Amino acid sequence: MVLYLRRSWALLLLLLMFGLMGVGVVTVTRPAVESVMAKLTNRLVPIYKVDTQEAKIAFSFDATWGTENTDKLLEILSANNVKTTFFLAGNWVSEYPEYVKKIAAQGHEIGNHSLRHPHMNSLTAEEIYADLLENHQKIKALIGKDPDLFRPPFGEYSNKVIEVAQSLGYYTVQWSIDSLDWKNVSASYIVDRISQAKPGDIILFHNAGKSTPEAVARLLPLLKQRGFQVVPVGELIYRDNYVIESHSGLQKQLPVAQ
Repeated sequence: MVLYLRRSWALLLLLLMFGLMGVGVVTVTRPAVESVMAKLTNRLVPIYKVDTQEAKIAFSFDATWGTENTDKLLEILSANNVKTTFFLAGNWVSEYPEYVKKIAAQGHEIGNHSLRHPHMNSLTAEEIYADLLENHQKIKALIGKDPDLFRPPFGEYSNKVIEVAQSLGYYTVQWSIDSLDWKNVSASYIVDRISQAKPGDIILFHNAGKSTPEAVARLLPLLKQRGFQVVPVGELIYRDNYVIESHSGLQKQLPVAQ
């Protein structure tokens, strides 16, 4: 269950906040104002990060081109006994079905990264639905399971995109740290970016990144030394009874009603 304020209550809250701020009773921060404004328009956001006290972070790999480094990457993950999430685009699924099966067989989670990797904000709801559904069916035919995580191409999203994904049973997931491996940066550069990760971070990699295997091989022992467990995205996020902060994409667990 995702929590949203009714428009009338959100407007009342916003007016109250500005009123109290005007007379000097409270100081209202920009994120607080943005959060209420987002609720006024019912703006939906994906999960960027998870609010957790556990020392867990998620590694995720987008697959849209090539397999040159995939075997090496899988070997490194297996050697470190780590399971992650692979978001697969439909063209990659069609071209490398044996790798889809191999990734799943090694215990990694598979998510939907769209069929054709389009700019989804430019599509109609019907076109988005058809795109996601076709790739969903391709993935399920190969691994025998329904994927339930979706990462929008190019990180682009809108209420329309998220609502269509929800109608298909998907949690829409972004990332809190981009490794920038798609820019062919060095392994050391990637390690420096990610080594200071915090609990609940979701890291973006690409399976075909030139320096990705080396960076992952160096990061996993380093993160383990810091007490972190690297898990699939699906094991990090909350499945129900949560709220997503509209200004940050932080997913928070709601208190359980007594």
